Parts: sequence; structure tokens; C-alpha cells
Amino acid sequence: MENGQTEKTYFALLYTKGWMNLNKLVRASIFAALAIGAGFSLLMIPNVELITVIIFTAGLYLGPAWGIIVGGTAEMIFSGMNPLGSGLSFPPLFFAQIIGMAGVGFCGGILRRIFLLKEYSLNKIIAVGITGLILTFIFDSITTLSYPLSAGFDFSRTMGLYISGIGFTLLHQIANGFIFAFGIPRITKFLV
Repeated sequence: MENGQTEKTYFALLYTKGWMNLNKLVRASIFAALAIGAGFSLLMIPNVELITVIIFTAGLYLGPAWGIIVGGTAEMIFSGMNPLGSGLSFPPLFFAQIIGMAGVGFCGGILRRIFLLKEYSLNKIIAVGITGLILTFIFDSITTLSYPLSAGFDFSRTMGLYISGIGFTLLHQIANGFIFAFGIPRITKFLV
């Protein structure tokens, strides 16, 4: 086979196996744009954001691979273009944010069998709220630790910085727990 024919065959194989699904690409773009727009709209309200729940929903709806793409892309654009301080000014934080949100999208995808439902019981509402709190805790931990680890701080100084940031991030985690508990059940009934 010629090189051009091999590339066409590879592309056709990807397309037929669902890796290059145009509908999913468009939906992923919409989710990413929605996450970025929601992020900028709530920029002036500390510790309240909708980016995480939108990226998680993208993973629920589109699957883990697309959740990673939506999470990474949305966070890269939001953090890089943030008028209150671009993540590009401190690359370890920038990459920690991208990895954290890509992880949120991935988790949405792997939890789709549990949370992509038409109806939610009280236990499922509580479970999705706790999921939001845990995912936000992980994201906050990754981003908080990005500075002391990249600066070469020892363990005690790193833990001191990490613990001092818990008060600020705790509100973020609780807010996202409630946003997940109230938002995901209302959103998914339209996606199933």
C-alpha cells in the first residue's frame, strides 16, 4: 500500500470505530464552550464555579476519552485567557489545572453507568454530590500542591502550605458538592 492509502485506511478505521465521530466532536465543542463561558461569567464570585460540573457532565454524556478532551481543552482556554491572572504565568499550576479538569471529565465518563440516569433516588443525589466534593478536593489538592512541589519545598513546608489553603478550598468543595447534587440530576434527564 502507498503511504497516502495507508493514511486513508487509518482515518476510515478511526471514523468507523467511533473515534472520529463528528456528532461527538460537535457536542464536545459545545460542552467546552459552555464550560469556558460559565467560568468567565462567575469569575468574580470566589469559590463558586460551574466548569467542573459541566466537564463532568461532558464525560457522563460523551464518555471518558471525550471527557478528557473537553476537560483539558476547556481548562486550557479558561486558565490561559483568565483576565484575573493567566495560568500561563506559572506553568506548573497551568498544567496541574489542565490535568485536574481532564481527570474530572474522565471520571464523568467512567461513572456514566452509575450517574447517567433519567431519575435519581435520594441516595444517588447524595452520591453524586459527594462525587462532586471529592473530585473538587482532588482538583484543589493538585493545584495547591503544584507550587510547593515545583519550587522544591521540603515535606513539612509543602504540608504547611497545603493545610493553610484548606480553608479557602473547603468552600469550593462544599459549593461543588451542592452544585453536583442539584445540577446533575436535572441535566441528565435531558441527556438520556
